Amino acid sequence: MKKLKVESSKFKVNKKGFLFLFVFSLFTFHFPLFTSSADEVRSRAAAVIEASTGRILYAKNPNLRLPPASTAKLMAAIVVLENANLDDVVEISKNAAHTCRLKAGLKAGDGVKVETLLYAALMESANDAAVALAEAVAGSEERFVHLMNLKAIAIGMKDTRFANPHGLPGNSQYTTAFDLSMIMRYALRYPKLREIIGSREAAVFIEKGDYFLLKNTNKLLWSDDEMVGGKTGYTRRARHCFVGAAERGGEAVIVTLLGSPTRDTLWEETHKLIDRGFRIMAYKEEPSIYFKKADYESLNIKKASYRKSEKLKVKSKKLNTEKINKSPKTAAKKKCNSKKAVKAKKACEKVAGKQGVGSKG
Repeated sequence: MKKLKVESSKFKVNKKGFLFLFVFSLFTFHFPLFTSSADEVRSRAAAVIEASTGRILYAKNPNLRLPPASTAKLMAAIVVLENANLDDVVEISKNAAHTCRLKAGLKAGDGVKVETLLYAALMESANDAAVALAEAVAGSEERFVHLMNLKAIAIGMKDTRFANPHGLPGNSQYTTAFDLSMIMRYALRYPKLREIIGSREAAVFIEKGDYFLLKNTNKLLWSDDEMVGGKTGYTRRARHCFVGAAERGGEAVIVTLLGSPTRDTLWEETHKLIDRGFRIMAYKEEPSIYFKKADYESLNIKKASYRKSEKLKVKSKKLNTEKINKSPKTAAKKKCNSKKAVKAKKACEKVAGKQGVGSKG
């Protein structure tokens, strides 16, 4: 499939571009696209889709590959629900207990239910809980990540790859605003996930009788009654990320933002995009899809790998030349052309003839 060429932040969608959007978003536009500046949204990428159909209502750089940060835990939760029982008790390993950064404070040897670990991973973004779940389901993080990637492919994600169950920086780990929106759309089919991501606070217990008080990192649950729930994420490279769903008048939209400069900007833009999505649906407005060339150029991984491959090609040419120079045929030619071989020309031609090198006429 040919790539859509982005010439500037303002452009008209040609026939090839329209075909790309048709395949990319898995639905048919029955009206022309409205194009404008993408600068009104400061996040690197954003998407608003209709939850019931998956139809894009608004998007900025929808297929730009970016780090998912802790939004990756949403896919991890899907894999857990489909492969484990909520009442199963997981014994926390040393590896899980020693996971860095955001933690629920789990200790090696603790017995914790799968349901409790899901609450910790999705509400407070606990990395130790995510690792414990991965080990419980697949035996190791590596095998669990393989299941995550298989699930992404099964859902139809072509621009998503996971490297770990928690979303901390990993090799070749990425998603897009559109893919993440579709992952949330898939997750909403599970009542338990809707319950967890929509909980403001929760008290969860472990086997020994101890308990943890959890508070959701999604601040919109306190300020927006339309918010169904969501998942936050942050690393220095990914910046602030969020994917969430909201309901109004029997309709639902899913909003995704990746690479927001600040947490305040993240919440502000989420509010605006929720309203925009519902407005487009209510008044049957044209969808707005923006592609900002500068973002693709500065974060395009394929462009960097292309330059690297060019260097490798040059190097291989040199190696091939050296091999040719060292071949018997080439050596015979050089020997015949040297001044020192003039006196032995007949003998040289005889040797060259045996090696398959033709002499000059």
